[in-house]
Amino acid sequence: MSKVFTQTSSNVKRIKISDKTREAYANRDKSLDSTDPDCPTMPPEFWEGAKIGRFYRPRKTQISFRIDEEILAWLKSKGEGHLTRINEILRERMVAEHGATAK
Repeated sequence: MSKVFTQTSSNVKRIKISDKTREAYANRDKSLDSTDPDCPTMPPEFWEGAKIGRFYRPRKTQISFRIDEEILAWLKSKGEGHLTRINEILRERMVAEHGATAK
């Protein structure tokens, strides 16, 4: 069985590099750049458009609940992943009620 990753595109934000950050990078102490080969200094252009929260996966809790048969049949009729769809529907409702900042 393959892993299904939670879609969290609503939480993903792109990084915008400010002019202040670019100036700080240009004025840095370049003698410190090669001190750690496992941690190279990356220019601001490397981070331009990077996504925050792209690999975020919320913690899951296993529960048991009762659901109407026709609702379960409808969810299963859409193919595999009916439990993921239930979670997505509930997340959409939560975000609608509490705003996009809720996780």
